[in-house]
Amino acid sequence: MFNYGKQIDIPFEEAVEKLKKALEKEGFGVITEIDMKATLQNKLGIEMDKYLILGACNPDFAYRALHAEKEMGLLMPCNTIVYEQEGKTNIASIMPTVTTSTIANEELNVVMLQAEEALVRVIDNV
Repeated sequence: MFNYGKQIDIPFEEAVEKLKKALEKEGFGVITEIDMKATLQNKLGIEMDKYLILGACNPDFAYRALHAEKEMGLLMPCNTIVYEQEGKTNIASIMPTVTTSTIANEELNVVMLQAEEALVRVIDNV
């Protein structure tokens, strides 16, 4: 699996706020926020359920990852999502170890494992 997520029994807007707070608790800040529903409606006239991508960055992990591998910026930030599907709210996070699994860099692997553990805690705490 390239992600870790779950379905939760709370409204979309509440899930977004809880996800942001859980990210903050683990040292992540939200540096990008993409409303896919609005974007696709504006650009293509397509209607879809609520879908928000939050680009999360933990400065310590980011610095250590860039120090280990300069090109890591291509895989940043760590994306988390909140979306509705059939009236249910879902949340998920990318699994950093999966996205960097083809990079042979032990120092980077250690950082990605720590980031992944933090993101799993984020999802579990929402």
